[in-house]
Amino acid sequence: MPEGDIVWSVCRQLHRALAGKSLTRCEFRVPALAVTDLTGEIVNEVRPRGKHLLVRFGNGYTLHSHLQMDGAWRVFADGRNWNGGPIHEIRAVLGVRGATAVGYRLPVLELILTDHEQHVLGHLGPDLLDKNWDPDVAVRRLRSNPNRSIGEALLDQRNLAGIGTVYRAEILFLQGIHPRTRVGDVPDLRRLCERARTLMINNLGGFEQNTTGDRRPSRAHWVYGRSGRPCRRCGTPIAVEEFGPGGQERLSYWCPHCQPRR
Repeated sequence: MPEGDIVWSVCRQLHRALAGKSLTRCEFRVPALAVTDLTGEIVNEVRPRGKHLLVRFGNGYTLHSHLQMDGAWRVFADGRNWNGGPIHEIRAVLGVRGATAVGYRLPVLELILTDHEQHVLGHLGPDLLDKNWDPDVAVRRLRSNPNRSIGEALLDQRNLAGIGTVYRAEILFLQGIHPRTRVGDVPDLRRLCERARTLMINNLGGFEQNTTGDRRPSRAHWVYGRSGRPCRRCGTPIAVEEFGPGGQERLSYWCPHCQPRR
């Protein structure tokens, strides 16, 4: 599932292509929006909220989408062939002069009043990439359930909006924290949140997530995706298991030596 920095990059791409322009083509290929036509409406902006994408129109409505595991938005210049997947996987088409944005395999696609965005997204915690980011709110939400594992709490978007399995694994390694550690036993939650934000900010603008600073092939991550391979610090084989919030199983990676379970 794309994490906050990737969604931010997708939104930036969509914003550059659509913002300030009137739709010359609008198709929604989902039952709930099958008869909805926004042709002629102006796209005000495209903004992320955690892992959610918001296309705001001048008529007071917002197209809300979420990529989840397989969704994608692609932008194609006029005359280019669409290559994001087979035609039957297209869920949305937003065309303006010079470009067309095509949404593939979007599991969440709905049109809501812009003034009601909070009704849909108000449960989300502070967005790690928001300019008004408040680490104190994030820490307070995490501490509200001190007996929960930090590995589960970080993936719960009600605590922090934008973190997924990649940043969970990498930030816990960098902080030397076992993913099964109780939230109440994490020594410096604020530092954990701030460092996660820094990692994301360092990856803005692209579609590759690098947490080591090493740009050589296969050197992008400390522990994520490296099950059984030696830790880059101590050589201990990286461990992996599946667990996540609310029974949502997600792969979790850690180094048994650098992140001992206490």
